[in-house]
Amino acid sequence: MRPLDLAGFLGQEHLIGPNKPLREALDSGQLHSMIFWGPPGVGKTTLAKLIAQLCDAHFITVSAVLAGVKEIRAAIEDAKNQQLLGRQTVLFVDEVHRFNKAQQDAFLPFVEDGTVIFVGATTENPSFELNNALLSRARVYRLQSLSTETLQAILRSSRDRLNVACDDTLLERLARAADGDARRALNFLELAMDMAYAAGHPEQLTDAIIEEILSGQPRRFDKQGDDFYDQISALHKAVRGSSPDAALYWFARMIDGGCDPLYVGRRVVRMASEDVGNADPRALQIALNAWDVQERLGSPEGELALAQAVVYMACAPKSNAVYKAYKAVLKDIQQQGSEPVPLHLRNAPTRLMKEQGYGEEYRYAHDYPDAYAAGENYFPETLKNTRYYEPVGRGLEKKIADKLEYLRQLDNGSNWKRYS
Repeated sequence: MRPLDLAGFLGQEHLIGPNKPLREALDSGQLHSMIFWGPPGVGKTTLAKLIAQLCDAHFITVSAVLAGVKEIRAAIEDAKNQQLLGRQTVLFVDEVHRFNKAQQDAFLPFVEDGTVIFVGATTENPSFELNNALLSRARVYRLQSLSTETLQAILRSSRDRLNVACDDTLLERLARAADGDARRALNFLELAMDMAYAAGHPEQLTDAIIEEILSGQPRRFDKQGDDFYDQISALHKAVRGSSPDAALYWFARMIDGGCDPLYVGRRVVRMASEDVGNADPRALQIALNAWDVQERLGSPEGELALAQAVVYMACAPKSNAVYKAYKAVLKDIQQQGSEPVPLHLRNAPTRLMKEQGYGEEYRYAHDYPDAYAAGENYFPETLKNTRYYEPVGRGLEKKIADKLEYLRQLDNGSNWKRYS
């Protein structure tokens, strides 16, 4: 069912449409090494084959899942033989992110000297999975999930080539269920034809067959892949942006796609501390309660508790004051090293320690009005009067800000007496 030429390749118009970067390179004959980055079933392998065909280049494919250095060397020898015949070679490496550093480095001299035109395909972010040396010698092209309309066009073409009867409305259902993945859509069609053959009408796909195929099919969700991190990022940003509807949408998308609900529970706890903070301290307890419910009850009851927590986080007043303060403290500690604890803050359980001045001049806060020893310093001397925590004017932190401002005014006062 693969297209026979570039004109028949559907989707990825942002790359191969008129005046688009990859199309311009192909039309000008400036073939270069490249990496196709995108989700499964969007045409990475097909596009590589069509590029080789368009340029009349020898095509070698290597799977990073199965191949090692031995297979790479054999492919390079094949390419060198083609070079002697005056022909270019496109070396296509599927799942290139599965190769380790040594295997990726094995390509570099031959990409550099033009023995091969390297084309790698990956579902993972190349920035994290590929060597910088390889990335610098190849241009990265991002392939996108296919639209429902594009998948319908692919299915219609396949239906006509296979001479099977199937209404466009049924093809649309298959296209929607494929969720941007052409390989998945064609697998659905193949399975439907097998079921039609078993039912005794091999050239007619019925609504009952399509219904049976699609029942219980989960949406595409690449656990621990780019889709995974993109969606959890969207969920976190929707909560931070106080959009309960969008937050609930991304939460449901992840659960529907097969994400572990306990992972979401952990992330919701993080949101409660990072983005809600002391503006609403109840958020952290609600997040922990939802996580606990998920662990105790499982699905679907636990997921409803998580959904409740997600919506609460999104609606709660927001503050990242604690998050910012904590990062600022860590930065100072890393830059300044281990400052000694001031003597007046040190405990003195022994006579020797007392003789050394431990605990001297320490003022017990409860001995003073408001349980506050105004003007006392609890920092190392080099950091005296440093401020890290700056509460925002929202939620409970507004009251915290008022309290801290009052205490600072007390610090500036002069007539302080100890309780008698």
